[in-house]
Amino acid sequence: MTEKKLTKSNNKMIAGICAGLAEYFGWEISITRVVYALLSILTAFSGVIVYLILWLIIPNKQ
Repeated sequence: MTEKKLTKSNNKMIAGICAGLAEYFGWEISITRVVYALLSILTAFSGVIVYLILWLIIPNKQ
């Protein structure tokens, strides 16, 4: 059994966070980015803070 690991994706627009999450959970990357952007806008841009935190703690793909 292979162990799944959450990492930043090489398919990135800014830091690879949304693409990494989509790859980990098996979601469509474009849909993940759109949903994340909408949620960020609708929650008074608190998603930007979450994105920055994830950018710092999620490791790069090796």
